[in-house]
Amino acid sequence: MAWIDKLVGRSPIGPMQEHMHVVLECAREVVPLVEAMSAGDIERVRECRTKIDDLEHKADEVKNEIRDHLPRRLMLAIERRDMLAILDSQDSIADRTQDIAELADQRSMQLPEALKEPMSALASRVVAACDQAGRIIDELDELVETGFSGQTTVRVEEMISELGRLETETDELQDRACRAVFGLEDEHGVATVYWHQIVQWTANLADHAEKVGNRLRLLIAN
Repeated sequence: MAWIDKLVGRSPIGPMQEHMHVVLECAREVVPLVEAMSAGDIERVRECRTKIDDLEHKADEVKNEIRDHLPRRLMLAIERRDMLAILDSQDSIADRTQDIAELADQRSMQLPEALKEPMSALASRVVAACDQAGRIIDELDELVETGFSGQTTVRVEEMISELGRLETETDELQDRACRAVFGLEDEHGVATVYWHQIVQWTANLADHAEKVGNRLRLLIAN
């Protein structure tokens, strides 16, 4: 049976799902990070950054393991390049979360009152979008087993549509948060540039989550 093992290789589906689980742990830390910035607790901001850095590093380790051992030919209903594209979209969530934490820590950022509620709402909705992407990836093994057909496909398409709805909601919350930032320009000057960046990067998490779903939607359509 050794020659079959070499031909087929270890299925990448489980490791892909494992990677997404770590990515989600990382993304969920945005909520306590925003809470720490709202409270002006710089020490907690630093602790959140450390945890996010550790989780992003762990996600990178899983990602590199997948890339290093992904066979050139997969005997699956999904091609190697598509697997790598999904993996990159997943990894972008962890990378962007790390960007947010680094900026918040480096500038010892404390959210002004006008930004606390909009940022809290945005962070919560963004994490909901990422969690939805995670649920979709958890269906990947069944999708592959059924050749992207049948009831599993219908269920996943509905989940992807829900993810799109969540991403649209984050766009609206992003707009509200940006308006709050721009309303502070006269009082806070150049500092608003960094708050605007935090808002944009936080919203990016939902964008990357939606890309995960959209890549699977393309596979289903093909």
